[in-house]
Amino acid sequence: MTTTFNPVQDRFGRIKRKLRLSLTDRCNFRCRYCMPEHPQWLPGRELMDRQELVRLATLFVDAGIEEIRLTGGEPLLRRDVVACVAALSRLRERGLKRLSMTTNGTRLPALLDDLIAAGLDDLNISLDAVDEVRFQVLTGKPLAPVLSGIERARNSGIPVKLNAVLLQGYNDDQILPLVAWARSLPLPLRFIEYMPLDEPGRWREDQVVSEARILDTLGQHHHVQALPRGSSPATQYRLDHDYTLGVISTVTRPFCASCDRLRLTANGHLYTCLFSRQGHDLLMPMRNGEDDDALHQRIARQVWHKDAGYAAAPGPVPRLITMHAMGG
Repeated sequence: MTTTFNPVQDRFGRIKRKLRLSLTDRCNFRCRYCMPEHPQWLPGRELMDRQELVRLATLFVDAGIEEIRLTGGEPLLRRDVVACVAALSRLRERGLKRLSMTTNGTRLPALLDDLIAAGLDDLNISLDAVDEVRFQVLTGKPLAPVLSGIERARNSGIPVKLNAVLLQGYNDDQILPLVAWARSLPLPLRFIEYMPLDEPGRWREDQVVSEARILDTLGQHHHVQALPRGSSPATQYRLDHDYTLGVISTVTRPFCASCDRLRLTANGHLYTCLFSRQGHDLLMPMRNGEDDDALHQRIARQVWHKDAGYAAAPGPVPRLITMHAMGG
């Protein structure tokens, strides 16, 4: 039996259609823009088990969520990741239209066939440099396993996008090499501005490689044409009339007015905005016996009070949770 609630929306009239669902806060990378130098992992007992995760995801789908993106940490580190994908894929009968994943790609060769069979629709794979030295300095890991994961995904036929976060002084010289590499495959590429969501006190505005800087660099070597803006967080640009890439300019050109996203952490905390000062615990009320109606009311209430977003209050957010536990 399907219970349908009214679609959740905030006080600014933004209806929520997409959920970022973190499967774990653990990661096998140490990306500078994402994680503290010495991360403190959540105890296993505080994480949602598969039944809890699916129950909350079901509530969100019944309330109008159409797309779920699985994140981490690194989602492929979760031992029951394939079973999670299979269980969530069954929510299509309740209105789910797309089930996606963001990953660093290193475990794709071992897991991708099973993930596709379980119902995964598409992948975003992080690739911040195609230079080995640049990649290792930024992520703490070698490049080759990521490239192997990308190649495995390409061969499978599953749709793939590449994400690159740019930091001044770390990989800002990788704009043109990344475009050339992605274009040669060809795979879509999105550049992402460095956001103040890593270790408290680390982010600096002068390390942000802005959308304007990216476009200036591209324009020196390519014909660049802006495409009409859609609901995606990325602004799309056509290069030389035959290749399209995106730029997610959260810092210099926030897109908060059209935000249709929510985030649920691996310990069941709802964050209505990537930059929310705090989340709202849904896991403990569920474990304490709240029924679906009461849990939905909690969700709807928190979403209604969602802030205007980064555009209204730019800069670092004073909180303990960092990007690796938020899910991106």
